[in-house]
Amino acid sequence: MSIKPLAKYFFMDSYYTASTPTRPGFEALKGSINADVCIVGAGYTGLSSALHLAKRGYRVVVLEAETVAFGASGRNGGHVGTGQRMEQQDIERKLGHETAHCLWNMGLEAVDTVRNLILENAIDCDLKYGDVSFAHKLRYCEDLEADVAFFNNRYNFNDLEYIPRNRINEVIESDAYYGALWNKAALHLHPLKYALGLAKVAMDAGVTIYENSRVQSYSGTPVIIKTDQGQVTANELILACNGYIEDLEPKINGYIMPINNFVIATEPLSPEVAGSLVPKDTSMADSRFVINYWKLSADNRLIFGGGENYRLGFPGDIKSFVQKYMLAVYPQLTNTQIEYGWGGTLAITLNRLPHFGRINGNIWHLQGYSGHGVPTATFAGKLVAEAISGKHERFDIMANLPTGKFPGGTLLRWPGMVAGMLYYAMRDRF
Repeated sequence: MSIKPLAKYFFMDSYYTASTPTRPGFEALKGSINADVCIVGAGYTGLSSALHLAKRGYRVVVLEAETVAFGASGRNGGHVGTGQRMEQQDIERKLGHETAHCLWNMGLEAVDTVRNLILENAIDCDLKYGDVSFAHKLRYCEDLEADVAFFNNRYNFNDLEYIPRNRINEVIESDAYYGALWNKAALHLHPLKYALGLAKVAMDAGVTIYENSRVQSYSGTPVIIKTDQGQVTANELILACNGYIEDLEPKINGYIMPINNFVIATEPLSPEVAGSLVPKDTSMADSRFVINYWKLSADNRLIFGGGENYRLGFPGDIKSFVQKYMLAVYPQLTNTQIEYGWGGTLAITLNRLPHFGRINGNIWHLQGYSGHGVPTATFAGKLVAEAISGKHERFDIMANLPTGKFPGGTLLRWPGMVAGMLYYAMRDRF
């Protein structure tokens, strides 16, 4: 019942690590210690949970198998979008307006939580504002335009602007898209710097973090959590592993599918070129099922994510693997050098809603962010801290969302997902 070592497969030589010259180092757990709450995983979920619990007076220990933000939290696109990963209209149809409205408000609060943590604690993570979503097919433009009225009328949300094709050069220099939706309430950031900032704030609040402390097993009440060289005895346990849960907890593993996503970073671009590619300096994404997503770094590199796979291990040449997606959007970058290429593992659910819950009363799990992890994982930490403190209402709303198991369980979910992705890949083309 342990997380398998993954470092040899997923060593991260990324732009994010290269642009974060200093980072704290944490000792491995040795010996036996006690805590009110033990958290497995030092990504956004674990660090936010630890911070919010420590602010409430709890003694918190975080156990990380590798290093802080080793997983998706240190590798992602850095987009901080509003709402949930499932379309809001679909949430209304499936769950009703009351639940949908509650989820929408929590999605807005999630973005606010990220922004407030950054601003209140002076976290240096290249925070910027705005996101633009593009229609890669003409028929999708009607949906984008309808979104403006829908969110205005149903949710009193007025931060969306539709950009038709005859104005597309206001937001991008590309012929790849037919229309766009500018979300002025969204954010984007340097994901690794943000995670390390959370770690520092959590430490300052009294949290103890151990790296290279892979959990081997846990059992009992109170829970005894064992690593190679030590153990933690705690009243509560939070599993914050997301795509790296592996076989640590079989009761929740079947609800998520770990998938790998890939990102490249160009050489620094001139201000003129960078400004033409992303005129409003927003984050960007398109309407493909396997989305392309991109933004500019603080030093004017294009950070571009595209392509996925569904197996252990990454492509041998990530730079070339992703570059073709980038050139389909920006053919003018044909001669631009790609200096970094890396990948990360995230977890999706069947319906793209997150999977929260409890096991045996004192084991909490938070996972399945489906590519929406920066805001949702951060907010998850706030919710679980509320719940452990005795206020369960909002956590229970998330825990009651209908995120079913993948058909066939862990054995057959991989071939099923591959077949599904092939279908959507064909749909994206036609």
